[in-house]
Amino acid sequence: MGNFLSNNLKIGYTTGVFDLFHVGHLRILQQAKEKCDFLIVGVSSDELVESYKRKTPIIPLSDRMEIVSAIDCVDKVVVQAHRDKVLAHKEVGFDVMFVGDDWKGKPVFQEAEAQLNKVNVEIVYFPYTKHVSSTRLTKVLESLDDIDDAQ
Repeated sequence: MGNFLSNNLKIGYTTGVFDLFHVGHLRILQQAKEKCDFLIVGVSSDELVESYKRKTPIIPLSDRMEIVSAIDCVDKVVVQAHRDKVLAHKEVGFDVMFVGDDWKGKPVFQEAEAQLNKVNVEIVYFPYTKHVSSTRLTKVLESLDDIDDAQ
């Protein structure tokens, strides 16, 4: 598809599950928007999350997309149906991709980064918000549910 906007605009892209939306999600989106003119956010489909995290998001895809699209710094939301960043570039078209630094140097991402660099896509790493995560929030909620079930 390529860039659908004027070549004068820097198009940014980031992805995530965005389950149990929290301040870490918000900060990544805000930081991304500061470094581009138009921010496209890929929200992972339930099937994609199940395929690699082996769990189903608590919040359904349509709700997660609605939440992310309501954030002022987000210009467009798309479904992320696969984790292939090179294919995503062909489908969406972006000049810069924003990624959490927890992915930096991982073999699964090194090849994608090399391929994207060949087509002049800049990769910007943001610090991972260590004190909050959807996984940790889910574990807390599950433990509360277990307590309720035991009573």
